[in-house]
Order: sequence, then structure tokens, then C-alpha cells
Amino acid sequence: MTRKFKVIYYVNQFFGQIGGEDKAGIKPMYKEETIGPAIGFNGLLKDEGEVIGTIICGDNYFNENKEEALPYILNIIKENDPDIVVTGPAFNAGRYGMACAEIAKAVVEELNIPVVSGMYIENPGLDVCKSVAIVAETSDSAAGMRKALPVMANLAKKIAKGEELDLPHEEGYIPQGKRLTVFTEKRGSQRAVDMLLARLNDEVFETELPMPVFDQVNPADSIKDLSKATIALVTTGGMVPLGNPDRIQSASAQKWGKYDVSKRDALTGEYCTIHGGFDPVYANEIPDRVAPLDMLKEYEREGVIGKVFEYFYTTTGTGTSVGNAVKFGTEIGKELKEAGVDGVILTST
Repeated sequence: MTRKFKVIYYVNQFFGQIGGEDKAGIKPMYKEETIGPAIGFNGLLKDEGEVIGTIICGDNYFNENKEEALPYILNIIKENDPDIVVTGPAFNAGRYGMACAEIAKAVVEELNIPVVSGMYIENPGLDVCKSVAIVAETSDSAAGMRKALPVMANLAKKIAKGEELDLPHEEGYIPQGKRLTVFTEKRGSQRAVDMLLARLNDEVFETELPMPVFDQVNPADSIKDLSKATIALVTTGGMVPLGNPDRIQSASAQKWGKYDVSKRDALTGEYCTIHGGFDPVYANEIPDRVAPLDMLKEYEREGVIGKVFEYFYTTTGTGTSVGNAVKFGTEIGKELKEAGVDGVILTST
């Protein structure tokens, strides 16, 4: 009977069924059982492999204490000697994605154990690990779990058995930026002419060498005299009037809000955060910690700046697509420019 390959699975506190943001500070722990997505993943392996244990760590703890968390996690993996490690899927969760990516990179480079993960194409963790780990392309939210796990399981089975993976678009993983030698029926010049003809005829074609797209933003000119400048406040920290009147989403935002703060000296007392990506306790206690209207108003009174713009703009950044973020920025920027605003304080969390 062929030996089952062994898998160790990594998840955060949410998927590890410990809790939400209130448990994001928990230290890493290891349980010799399948938990959360590891259960579904284990079932997909059938008789070929098995998840022997699950590592759980809080998103905040890992990202704020990587020097302690990562060695602990690597030691667990080394002691249990799995054939493959699986992290996530993290979808578009930034802190979770960074934890999955850092662990994946360290496991491959330091322990020489292959890793399979899953992320949305815009997850910030992707660039950290995609060159060394196989990362299945997922949707931007956990709603895509049922589609992500079978892809990840199939990738894990092929890697564990030493089988060569097919091209990324065939297997469902994100390209690693590597050039591979492949044999085709037509030589390069013929394929190039075919693509050219398809383009000239407005037909669908796929380039063999997609070029990276870099979002280059040139910095604006500096403000010559702050004491005469109008400064606006914008945040992606999800700070909204109590009750969230415009129903801005707590994650994967589809809209932004605009609120009159001309008669306010601070946000505290009338605002709260609806952001779904961090523990809101301290932000709700003093909303100006996220969007410092109080300090801007103080600078206005002291003459450091000329004026605080009368409207405050807000949305949530967590899980929000780059496309929507660009759209929001363009729309808000247009309004601010037309209103004669000289500068913006843009805060996150």
C-alpha cells in the first residue's frame, strides 16, 4: 500500500475557529487535528494524503511579532516532517496573506518543503512568496472557498507525488514569473504572425509574454505656504457617522461617503468605524485616532494651516479591489481639486 503524504495546514484565528478580531493577538498553537478549511482540504485528498495537524496564529500576533512567531511555526513543521505545507487560502485579507506568504517563503527556503497557498491576485502577500510557493488564484473573499480548496488540493497532490505541474492557466495557480521551455507545433515566428493577424482583425488572442503593469504615480508639487492652504481629511479606516447612514460596506467597499465637518472640532462622539479588518475598540473610543480631525482643527486655530476643508471623505480599505480604490480616488480627487483644496491627509489603520 502506498504511503499517504503528510500535510501540515496553517490558518489564522478566524479560520482556526478561535474568534474574530478580538482574538487576532493569539500566539501560534499546534493541534493534531483538522480545523476549518483543513477539514475540507483533507477530504479532497482522499486516500492519497492526509492533514496531520493544523497551526493557528492570530493575524496581529504574527505580523507584529514575526521574530517570535515564525521560528516557533518552523520548529513545529520541522518536528512533524510533513511532505507539504498548505497555508490559507487568504483570499484578499492583507494581514492573513502576509502571514501565509512569510511562512510559505520560510518553509521553502529554510526547510526545503514545498508549499501550496491560495490568494486573490491583489493580495499584498502574493509578491512575497509567489516565486517560491505555488499559489492558487482565488476570489477576493471567503465565498470562494469551495472553488479554491479543490484547486489547492489538486496542486498539492501533484507536487507531493513529484509530478510536473502544467502551465498556470491550466492548473489554476498564479504565474511565478519564470520562463519555461516548451515544445509547440508552430515555431515562434508563425505564432507571432498569428497573434498579429488576430489583433488586426479584432479577434481574441493571448500573448505568450505578458508584460507587468506598474502603477506609477508622480508626487504632487509641495505646498509653498501651509498657513494659507486648505487641507482635506480622507480615510480608508471606515470612519462613518453613527448608524452608517450610507451603508458603506465593512469590507470590499463599493462606495465612499462624504460628510460635513465644518462645524465640528473632532469626530469623537458622533462617529464610529465599520471597518471589518481590525479590532474597532480603540478607534470607536476616540475616532480621531484613525481620522485626526481634532489635530487638523487645532492646526487651523494655530495658523499652521489655512483651513480644514468642510467635508470629510471615508471608505473601507480591507478587501477593496484595486479597481474600486482607483475609482474612489479619482472621484474624490476630482471633487477636491474642483473645490480648490491644496492638500490631503490620507489615513489608513
